[in-house]
Amino acid sequence: MSEAFLGQVTVRPVTSALPEELKALYKDAAWWDPSYDRDPGFLNHLAKTSAVFVGAFYKKKMIGMGRALSDLVSDAYIQDVTVLKEYRGKGIGKIIIQTLVEELKKKGVDWIGLVAEPGTSAFYKELGFDVLKDHIPLKYKDS
Repeated sequence: MSEAFLGQVTVRPVTSALPEELKALYKDAAWWDPSYDRDPGFLNHLAKTSAVFVGAFYKKKMIGMGRALSDLVSDAYIQDVTVLKEYRGKGIGKIIIQTLVEELKKKGVDWIGLVAEPGTSAFYKELGFDVLKDHIPLKYKDS
């Protein structure tokens, strides 16, 4: 796959996505929890309910995605950025992030953050993100 291939990939904001393509992306990224199989209905609303949802398409198939959660006033968090393994390393993830940032800025969002997986900070730094010094991401732990 070359630059010619990348020219055949379309990355754009969408408000809907096929649940089976989303499930394939989540499984490929190892994010799919078996409990989701009991009620995979959230996939029907994932693109629509995100502040911005971006899909990467090759031959009409979604091969990558990313989304942002936001109040669309000031802050946004990018999450769920992934590209199917067979298409990684071609620049698609970079275009997904750039598209998310552009769309958020168009909507007036001026603080854009994300939580990077270990080992991926160099990728995000290249795209303009930096480590939040003196900040620690936290997650609510259900008791």
